[in-house]
Amino acid sequence: MTKLILTLEGQQINQFKLDKERITIGRKPHNDIRIDNLAVSGEHAAIITLGNDSFVEDLESTNGTLVNGIPIKKHALRHGDEIEIGKYQLRYVNLLGLGGNNESSTDKKTVPPPGHKQAAAPGVKPDDDPMARTFALVTPKATHQSKSPAEPNQVQVETNETRAVIRILNGQNAGKELELTKTLTSLGTPGVQVAAITRRPHGDFITHVQGDRYPAVNGRMLDAHPHQLVDHDIIELGDIKMVFCLKQSRDRP
Repeated sequence: MTKLILTLEGQQINQFKLDKERITIGRKPHNDIRIDNLAVSGEHAAIITLGNDSFVEDLESTNGTLVNGIPIKKHALRHGDEIEIGKYQLRYVNLLGLGGNNESSTDKKTVPPPGHKQAAAPGVKPDDDPMARTFALVTPKATHQSKSPAEPNQVQVETNETRAVIRILNGQNAGKELELTKTLTSLGTPGVQVAAITRRPHGDFITHVQGDRYPAVNGRMLDAHPHQLVDHDIIELGDIKMVFCLKQSRDRP
C-alpha cells in the first residue's frame, strides 16, 4: 500500500491512500486532496500511481512543487520523499517497502486553511536523480522494441544484459530512440494524452495516465490496466507511432 501523510509545522493533519491511478492536489473542491490555502493553486499537483510505482507532477502551479527541498516538474517518488505544496508537507510512504504496515487512512479529503508559518522540511536527503524522464511527443511517432518471441530464455524479463528502447517511427523525430533507463518514463502531451512506461523486475509495462483516448498496442486499444510490452510491440499514442525494443548490451556502439 502507498499513501501520503499530510503535515503542517510537523503536526500530522491527515493521510490519504493512493488507491487510484491519478490523484489531484489543489485548492478547488473537485480535487481528490483539497488544501484550502491561498498559497496552493486551484489544481496544484498530481500523483500518478502505476502498480507499485508513483510519481508527482507539478501542474504549472503558481508557487511550484518541491520534493525534498528541490523544485520539480516531475519526480519518481521513493519511500520517505517529502512533497512541499504551499505551507504543507506530504510524505510519501510505500508500505510494501516497509513490509506492509498498518497505519489506517481516512476518507477525508479537505484540509482547513491554517494561515500558519511554513515548517522547515525534514532533513531528507535529496534524490540523486529526482526527475523521471519525460519524452515529449508533439508531431512525431515513436517506436519501441522488446524481446523477440524466438528467444525463449529471455521471455519478457529484462536482465543486466538487455536494454529497453523506444524508437520513433514517423514525424519530424522519426528514427530517434529513447532508452528506458528510468523506473518511469512518461510519453505524450500533458492535458491532451499521456501514457507511462514503468520498468519492473519482470518486464516493462505501459499504462494510460491522462486523456480521453487510450493508447493502442499492435492496433488494439488498451484499458485502464497496465499492459506488459514485448519485443517489437507497436505503440500508438495519438498520431504518434513507436516501437518498443529490447537490445543486447553487446549491441551498444
